[in-house]
Amino acid sequence: METTNQWLASYPPGIDHDCLIPDIPIHEMLRSTAEVHGEKTAITFYKKTFSYKELAGLAGKFAAALQKNGVQKGDRVAIMLPNCPQYVIAYYGILAAGAIVTQVNPMLMERELSHILTDSGAETLIVYDLLYPKVEAVKEETSVKQVVTVSLTPGYTEKPANAAFSFDSFLAEAAEAPIHVPIEPEHDIAVLQYTGGTTGRSKGAMLSHRNLVANVYQSYEFFKNDIVIGEEKSLSVIPFFHVFGMTSCMNLSVLTASCMVLLPRFDLEEVLETIKEDQPTMFPGVPTMYVALTSHPKAEEYDLSSIRICNSGSAPMPVELMREFERKTGAKVLEGYGLSEASPCTHCNPNFGERKPGSVGIGFPKTAYKIVDVATGLEELPNGELGEVVISGPQIMKGYWNMPEETAAALRDGWLFTGDLARVDDEGYLYIVDRKKDLIIASGYNIYPRDVEEVLYEHPAVQEAVVIGVPDPYRGETVKAILVCKEGKSASPDGIIEFCRNQMAAYKVPREVEFRGELPKTNVGKILRRALREESAKKL
Repeated sequence: METTNQWLASYPPGIDHDCLIPDIPIHEMLRSTAEVHGEKTAITFYKKTFSYKELAGLAGKFAAALQKNGVQKGDRVAIMLPNCPQYVIAYYGILAAGAIVTQVNPMLMERELSHILTDSGAETLIVYDLLYPKVEAVKEETSVKQVVTVSLTPGYTEKPANAAFSFDSFLAEAAEAPIHVPIEPEHDIAVLQYTGGTTGRSKGAMLSHRNLVANVYQSYEFFKNDIVIGEEKSLSVIPFFHVFGMTSCMNLSVLTASCMVLLPRFDLEEVLETIKEDQPTMFPGVPTMYVALTSHPKAEEYDLSSIRICNSGSAPMPVELMREFERKTGAKVLEGYGLSEASPCTHCNPNFGERKPGSVGIGFPKTAYKIVDVATGLEELPNGELGEVVISGPQIMKGYWNMPEETAAALRDGWLFTGDLARVDDEGYLYIVDRKKDLIIASGYNIYPRDVEEVLYEHPAVQEAVVIGVPDPYRGETVKAILVCKEGKSASPDGIIEFCRNQMAAYKVPREVEFRGELPKTNVGKILRRALREESAKKL
């Protein structure tokens, strides 16, 4: 399959689409940054700071402790922590020991946790101590042999009775430097990144050292006119166990000797106070975070002007929300796109060129993409036509862990089939319309939830909106809107339907409208459309 490269014209002199990707393991970035910028602050976490020299030293100790306790090259070591210094230490320590980081969302329930631990075959687990009971409940079903617990209570170093180590006692196991483990970046897996489970059973995307290094260098090349090495502060509230947080907050910060301003969760008041106090310059966020910041009645009173790079990912950013956020803060939001299977970043609106609201921008350096027909995936479609977006580049995963059939379906002839419906304009800007699975077919008409959601976000009372298809005896499916109203505002179902009727074709107008206090979301704030669909189906 051939593909056009019209987006390359958007790259100015000095930003190299064919940028060099060094042939190194991901943990080499930390060692290198510590050598050159050892005294720079790597992490701030509730008044506690770590320099790059300290961070690299602790990661080395963690690697040595793992090796002393039997961890060998290729073993899976799971991390089940919120953002905290121990996360970063463990992550780079695991990689330096030659092992594979298995990312585990701390919010998982026992059944989901058991699946990931069993599927990955992880024998060592680093976990937040308050979550240890969940681990104990499923440990016998898994391969886990040793558990290291992390306390976020200052001065507390104890461990639960049945855990093998506390984090501090585990570090004390390292009597000498870690043994060097040879890594083949292109072949050796660095991370098992389990897909969020928003479309069914969680799959482990195998991300090699090469994949991760490539995506960090691609990110830096794309933003290098905006990043001053050793001078930036990244507000790191997106979880590191999420692929967007791992690359855009943690790994990019390490490459650029930036300071990670860590927060373990998104608490609106805390985020605003942190921005005011620490003055971060970069803020990778997701739309629901921008909704919260925009909806805060005193948002303008906090000084948000320090943030220069405000990139949004993980879920589509409604255009009206973007405009309102920018009106209130003066910040410029650059919406991007990516997938767990792509380490994750593939596209972004450029700060060096035209930004197109509603678009996820142009391809990252060394990234090719095209739109193909949904039925066969063999025919490349012309600009403007809707089809499935497929992507190629050095950041694309090796495949899914222990899932050869799913791997063969997703990776074909060097292209990742994303499952996302999209179109490309004449300048190569990509517009994600919806997931193939989210398409609603009512009376034979194709309805894309995002088209309806964009209109709903323009309603003055609507804070959050999600649209799903629900069974209908006559139309096959019909459109249902589930809404959260802004504080102090209200609307009626009839009013919402009338509002939509004036703005879209009749077949797209919601036939059902439901109001809620909140919507179910993933750990990073992505609205769980699948959960709402399943919930509606059960009511039938």
